[in-house]
Amino acid sequence: MYVNIHVPLDNSDHSNTAMKLGVALGEAFDARLVGSHVYAAKLHDVRFKQMEFTLPEEYKEETELEKQRKIHDALIARGLHLISDSYLDQMGVLTEELGIDFERKHFDGRNFEALVGDITEDDYDLVVMGALGQGAVRDSQVGSVCERILRRTEVDTLIIRNTETDSFDSEGVIAVALDGSEQSYGALKGAIALAAKTGKAIEIVTATTTGSEEAELLSTHIELASGLVQKAGIEVTTRLLEGETIGALQGYMTESKPWVLAIGRIGIDGTSEDIGSTTDNLLRVADSNLLVASQTWRPGENAEQEAVSAAK
Repeated sequence: MYVNIHVPLDNSDHSNTAMKLGVALGEAFDARLVGSHVYAAKLHDVRFKQMEFTLPEEYKEETELEKQRKIHDALIARGLHLISDSYLDQMGVLTEELGIDFERKHFDGRNFEALVGDITEDDYDLVVMGALGQGAVRDSQVGSVCERILRRTEVDTLIIRNTETDSFDSEGVIAVALDGSEQSYGALKGAIALAAKTGKAIEIVTATTTGSEEAELLSTHIELASGLVQKAGIEVTTRLLEGETIGALQGYMTESKPWVLAIGRIGIDGTSEDIGSTTDNLLRVADSNLLVASQTWRPGENAEQEAVSAAK
């Protein structure tokens, strides 16, 4: 199912966990695996020009300035490219040990813009990235690069929030936040694919207020979804959470500590092309990794066959 996987790298703790999981998933799915890094040589060029007035007088003539600019640009670009290579080398070692084909990509520019451009233009079906990067400040909840990529792309994205979950052996189930929407069923399909390759069980969770009319409808969806997981040959449990969705899911993750929570990019009430409010909030406060699904799934007559196919 996930046959084209992209892992943006920056050597942060979250990125390194994403790298290890990305390689494991690449092997499990026999996928094309791409690692990338973005550096900002052009930004250094701008900064250099802003500081030219501080140079000694003999360097301020235009011909000399042009010479200094070329020297500066060449040194900065080469240095940053070498740093970028060192990040990608780590992933290269892991993939070489496992015999996985690995493609390297370097970009010069603004981090999120370069990554969004590549994700949009290529045919990735999964992005694995850290919630926080090297630029994270103290008490950051989510990095600006992660958030901007998620808002501007429509590819299933595995966001690493827990740096201790760097292998399939890490504890926890794959939880699925189900609300009956096509997006949440898309999250279920992604969860089935992950569970089949990792050997993990799935727990389907849904939140509702006591006595609400939607409780009965949600029970129907839970029954359908759990049946599909069983047909795919995966162990499944269900759990009904009481309370408002965001608080209930946050409490569930804090208590149960799933390996991953799979959730739709938008929910059943979503109308925006942006991410939904529940996903947006959990992106900031979740204790667990998040699989934000952009794919949709409307189980119909061939639902069981599709579930089995997702698990292959």
